[in-house]
Order: sequence, then structure tokens, then C-alpha cells
Amino acid sequence: MRFTTKTEYGLFCLIFMAQTKNGVDPITVKDIVKGENYSQAYTEKILQSLRMANILKSHHGQQGGYVLARPAAEITLREIIEALEGQTFDVFCQPEFRKDIVCNHFPSCGVMPVWKNTKNLLDHYYDHITLDMMVKNQIKPVEPASVFQGPDRARRPYER
Repeated sequence: MRFTTKTEYGLFCLIFMAQTKNGVDPITVKDIVKGENYSQAYTEKILQSLRMANILKSHHGQQGGYVLARPAAEITLREIIEALEGQTFDVFCQPEFRKDIVCNHFPSCGVMPVWKNTKNLLDHYYDHITLDMMVKNQIKPVEPASVFQGPDRARRPYER
């Protein structure tokens, strides 16, 4: 799992928009480029992807620009990542990928559940982080052990 500059820049563009005009008044690509020091063409491409995912709305005309499609507290990190990267974590064992991959272990694979669980954990975590939380720098550390709590938990991988 590796995020590109498209996601990094997209996050900072959205944070800039939410901080600068509260995400309500249109902000131009030029304002974002000036504020964040990104290339205009790349910024336009990023904003277009966010618009197509209904994270942003565009307004045309002299007073035009981009605005958040809904309040920052309703926009999740997962939505942003999926708009800019696709999946949060690619699990190639899923049926949509299977047709192009030959794997001798597929029928009884012990690795596939690890990848699926990783994706589920990431998706769950990203679903609970909002743009508003990032704007306000309210992200709290997560205790890794909390993932393994419960009566039926397996031994932690790092406990040998």
C-alpha cells in the first residue's frame, strides 16, 4: 500500500479549501496553486477527480471555483483516497482480479484472509477520519493492541 502525491496533494488541497473559505465560498485553482505551491495542471487533475467523486462541486463564471460538496465533517478519508487512488488496499485475491492471476494457493490460501483483514481494518479506520478532523488536527494515535482484543483473539503476530 503506497499513496501517490495525488492523494497527498489532494488532502492538502481539501484542507486548504476548508481552512481558507470554510469550504463554502468558491476557491480558484490559482488560489490553491499559490497557497500550496503545486503545478496548476496537476492540481486541476486532482480537483477534477474529487469533483467526479462528489467531494467537490465546481462553479463556473467570474466568481467560480471549487467548493466542498458537503460539510468537511461528512467527508471521510476513505472517500478521498478512493477518489484519488482507487482501493485503499488492493487484495488481488478478490474475484475481480482473479481472472488475470494464476495462483496455485487460491483454493486453500492462508494468506488471503490476512490481506482481506488488512483492507477491512484500513477501511474501517479511514471511514472514521473526516476532513474536518484533519483540518482541526484531531487525529489521535491508535493502539495496535486494540485490534487484537476480544475473547476469541488469536495470538498477536509479534508474540512468539
